[in-house]
Amino acid sequence: MSYFLKVNKTLLTYSLIVLILIPIFGLNLLISFLGNILLILFLTPLLLLLLVFIGFKSYKSKINTCKNCGVISLGLNEKCINCGSDLKDINKTNKLDIKPSESTIEIKAEEIK
Repeated sequence: MSYFLKVNKTLLTYSLIVLILIPIFGLNLLISFLGNILLILFLTPLLLLLLVFIGFKSYKSKINTCKNCGVISLGLNEKCINCGSDLKDINKTNKLDIKPSESTIEIKAEEIK
C-alpha cells in the first residue's frame, strides 16, 4: 500500500482536495470554475482578432502612395523611391481607394529600327 501512495501522491492529493471542497462549497464552485474556463476559451480568440484588426489599421496608416507615379511606400519617406517627388503633401484619406490605372503614367512604346 505504501508503494501505491508514493507513486500516486499527486492523484491522491487532488482527489482529497476535490472530496473536501465539493461538500464544503457545493457544486456552485465547480460550475463557476468551469464556466470561467469556458468564458476564457471563447473570449481569447475575440481578443486576438481585435489585436489583429488594430495592428492592420496601424499598418494601413503608414502606407504612402505617390501622386506622381503611384508607387506605394511604407514608412515616413519624404521622397518617392521611384520618381523622387515629395510625399509630404499626400492626403492620407482614400489613398488605398485609388485604382492603379488612375495613378500611373501612360507610356507609348516606339519601335527602334
